[in-house]
Amino acid sequence: MNGIISVAAIQSRPLKTLDANLSNVQELLVEAARRGSRIVVLPENFAYYNQSDLQLIGRREATSSGPVRQFLAEQAKHLGMWIVGGTIPVIDGSSKPFARSLVYSPRGDCVDYYDKIHLFDADIESAATKSSYSESDHYSHGRLIKTAMTDYCRLGLTVCYDLRFAALYQQLALAKSQIVAVPAAFTAITGRDHWELLLRARAVENQFFVIGANLVDRDNCSRGLWGGSAIIDPWGTVLASIEDGVGVVTADINLTMIDQVRLRMPMHQHKRLNFPS
Repeated sequence: MNGIISVAAIQSRPLKTLDANLSNVQELLVEAARRGSRIVVLPENFAYYNQSDLQLIGRREATSSGPVRQFLAEQAKHLGMWIVGGTIPVIDGSSKPFARSLVYSPRGDCVDYYDKIHLFDADIESAATKSSYSESDHYSHGRLIKTAMTDYCRLGLTVCYDLRFAALYQQLALAKSQIVAVPAAFTAITGRDHWELLLRARAVENQFFVIGANLVDRDNCSRGLWGGSAIIDPWGTVLASIEDGVGVVTADINLTMIDQVRLRMPMHQHKRLNFPS
């Protein structure tokens, strides 16, 4: 599938309650629809960031009657667009929830999902802050590389820390992804130096479009979130971005650019090194 598509990334700030988060995101989705967006990506943990009872939430969101799943289905259908629903915790045959990214069609159907493969276990620090993260204490690792077929393109699915693992994106390119979604809650410490750099690198290496949708709260003294949501083309050009604020990033992307870039620089034909996974 080729042609021009209007796409969007939502950048939201985590609030204290589920209702407040959903109300905020709904306003941003309406704005994305008003701008004509056909595919919209929400941030990682847009509804449940920093919630402690992930077991309860994961069981509640395990079926289509879960509150966030209902919200995503209703918004996709009402606004008539494809929504990549960031992530929500979902218990699915495991002791800990998966960080699951759900894809909804304009008919309100959940057509596919991706469980975050790479979990963020790291000690990071800046001049003012030191933080320790251990996602694997609370979440299960996903195992499957996933793409979703939309009305407009084949969409590759990734989440946040996945961005540091180039092999995953190479596999998504082999699976003929044209656009890759990156819902994220990238930290302010790492995001300042690495977020846009990694988005652009993955786009250039694989010659596809990348949509990065990040949470934002840079001034939070303990768990700052970088923001910087952006839409990147296969040449690594930032087509649109937002810095430190809540809002919607939109761009019209021309999928024929993928073929043009790959024709001029056929990297897939030049590959010489193959390593076992």
